[in-house]
Amino acid sequence: MERSFEDALNELEQIVGRLEAGDLPLEQSLEIFEQGIRLSRECRQRLTNVERRIEILTKEAGELTAKDLDLNEMRS
Repeated sequence: MERSFEDALNELEQIVGRLEAGDLPLEQSLEIFEQGIRLSRECRQRLTNVERRIEILTKEAGELTAKDLDLNEMRS
């Protein structure tokens, strides 16, 4: 089962917190950094897909009207 965007983002935030704490051995830091990069790419891809869907849904009179996304609203 694929994790939700919110779950992936929460996991990424936890990874950032662990890395910022700075109390991990180098190899473990590298492993979770790589995991964070994968999660970051996954989240970015999902946001890109959502943005495309929103652009399609907000098409007006044959013209595309792009609207800014508020990530805080997406988390609610």
